[in-house]
Amino acid sequence: MTAPTVPTVPTAPSPRSPRSGTGAGAVTGPAAARPGSPDLLRSVFRQHAAGVAVITAQDGGRPVGFTATSLNSVSADPPLLSFTIGTGASTWPAVRDSEYLGVHILGEHQRELAGLFARSGADRFGPPTGWAVGPHGVPVLDGVLAWLVCRVVARVPAGEHRVIIAEAVVGDPAGEGRPLLYHQGRFNALRD
Repeated sequence: MTAPTVPTVPTAPSPRSPRSGTGAGAVTGPAAARPGSPDLLRSVFRQHAAGVAVITAQDGGRPVGFTATSLNSVSADPPLLSFTIGTGASTWPAVRDSEYLGVHILGEHQRELAGLFARSGADRFGPPTGWAVGPHGVPVLDGVLAWLVCRVVARVPAGEHRVIIAEAVVGDPAGEGRPLLYHQGRFNALRD
């Protein structure tokens, strides 16, 4: 038995001219394809706007944390999320060894906080960072749009990173404001 024939639908010509380069008129699509590489992946994901989160944990009684833009909802039932972390990150040992982690969704008013938690060697929990010890001893940041304390259920190897899968156990979605975004290597606010 053969598969039914599917009619093709004509497509409109591209408004872009066949010139190479960047900007208006640049070739996109298969003609402009580049081989897979770390640079290509970074370049493509600079075009992907992502929400900004801070992940926190306890490390021998001291709070640690980092900025993450790789946060994803995995499942509603059970309530699972995921994020990635490099195994060379200063916070990796705490994430590797912690049973519980904090996940904080940042608001557009928290660009400086996002930058602080993204900087290597910064005193992330010193003034002016507002925070308190939350459920399961996890550091919970003040003034965020929403937060969760999650129980780690898996750490999946992925190159030089680990995909952390965690189950939400308690949280608060009631913060006020609009989300902070990461796009083109910068923290940005939503525009109307």
